[in-house]
Amino acid sequence: MNNTMERGTIKVDVRKYQYENGIDDTLRDLNFDIKKGEFVGLMGRTGAGKTTTLMLLNGLIPHFFEGDFDGTVFSNSMNTLRYRVQTLSRFVGCVMQDPETQIFGITVEKDVAFGPSNLAIEKSRIAEIIDESLDVVGLNGYKYRISTELSGGEKQRLTIAGILAMEPEILVLDEPTSELDPEGRKEIYKLLKKLVNEKNVTVFISGHDSEEMREFTDRIIVLDKGTVVWNGLPEVLFNDKELAEKYGIMPIDKNSDELAQSNMIVETQLIKEDLSKEEKIIIEAKDLSYEYENGRQALKNINLKIYEGEFVSLIGKNGAGKTTFSKQINGLLKPKNGTILINGFDIKNNSTAELSKEIGYVFQNPDHQIFSSTVYDEVEYGLKRLKLTENEREERVKDALDFVGLSNQNKRHPFTLGKGERQKLAVASILAMKPKILVIDEPTTGQDWNGTKRMMEIMKKLNSEGTTLITITHNLKLALEYSDRIIKFSDGKVESNFINKKVIKENVN
Repeated sequence: MNNTMERGTIKVDVRKYQYENGIDDTLRDLNFDIKKGEFVGLMGRTGAGKTTTLMLLNGLIPHFFEGDFDGTVFSNSMNTLRYRVQTLSRFVGCVMQDPETQIFGITVEKDVAFGPSNLAIEKSRIAEIIDESLDVVGLNGYKYRISTELSGGEKQRLTIAGILAMEPEILVLDEPTSELDPEGRKEIYKLLKKLVNEKNVTVFISGHDSEEMREFTDRIIVLDKGTVVWNGLPEVLFNDKELAEKYGIMPIDKNSDELAQSNMIVETQLIKEDLSKEEKIIIEAKDLSYEYENGRQALKNINLKIYEGEFVSLIGKNGAGKTTFSKQINGLLKPKNGTILINGFDIKNNSTAELSKEIGYVFQNPDHQIFSSTVYDEVEYGLKRLKLTENEREERVKDALDFVGLSNQNKRHPFTLGKGERQKLAVASILAMKPKILVIDEPTTGQDWNGTKRMMEIMKKLNSEGTTLITITHNLKLALEYSDRIIKFSDGKVESNFINKKVIKENVN
């Protein structure tokens, strides 16, 4: 260890870093320091180098991702070039962007126990650590739940609990709240602030959470093209709308927040069925209930109609039933009780493959549906099942990639793309199939502010061309801005179902 540096500090001086087989430098002239006990946010547009920067701190770069590295990084006073990743991870806890890559235990309890067990901590103490870690991330009562059956947001909380169980001196988090509802996001930031204040843990977190970054962090570092372009107090950054938008950061508009909340309160009782009796019903749920194998009742007697050509947003907390409901529509889950009708036909005997011709589904995590070696092949894969000619497939691939803005990436391997770009690729692969109904689970996950707006415009354009669109989102402001109707789920039930008059008024005018 470097005795001239205090434990819990970070010092980065990287002249360049380029991934193996990369075309350009991902990082260049990257320099910054973080003091012990600081809570620092890392922001910038998708592809700015945030994830790569965080991987410097536990030695994944240069030990695992070798590439062309020139520089020095001190993390917890340890020169990362001289220590193994296994050693660094004892002191520097990293929560990566995709929680599923860090979940190892079959149950929640076993997963949290994994880290401390490898440190030879006594069993009695491990039991205490499990309870303490689950408590701070809001997973009390989840100890015996199966890890794979958790929602995306619950998996993010579990990953954080597993890292906290190691009791690190530095906590590094890569977009740890991207799949959480607004209340869950705030809870995680409050938890991190508590660790800073009470245990003097150093926290370094990347994300696009403008409101939480402003409220909870001490300082924000902004990256662009792999270098620091701004470093200072959160209120200074967010008070400069032009500066924030320049680097792909969502500006904070208090009036917009207040409008969203007031609209939500005023409109909740306006039921679609009372206003649209002449429209064609394209999806109908009748007395729909669903219970997972662990006994958790995810849907409770849902009765719901969705009309042809609608743009519907499903909102609600993590675990409210949004994703479970949407998976009933395309047959990924089969109703235990009740019925799903598509264009008036009961789909209980239809396979997911059969339904995919009518209903496209984009997962919350795009990596769950990407498996080809190039962007082009990924979009073409589904088309081969349709027995189209090569020219027809080529035209559809080109159109889909143009539509989502990936036309110049067709030869790249999908997993060299950022998560936001992989989300667009997943959308393109479904669009090429030309489904009449499209379901997108959290379409803006991993997107910067510019990417978020671009994705929402893509969906709005699709909808305007006749596609019935259902999106699951935690972003009420986006739902109000773009969708025709908003359906709120709570505890497996439809809590409210209302017309978005703002959109209707704009369309009329």
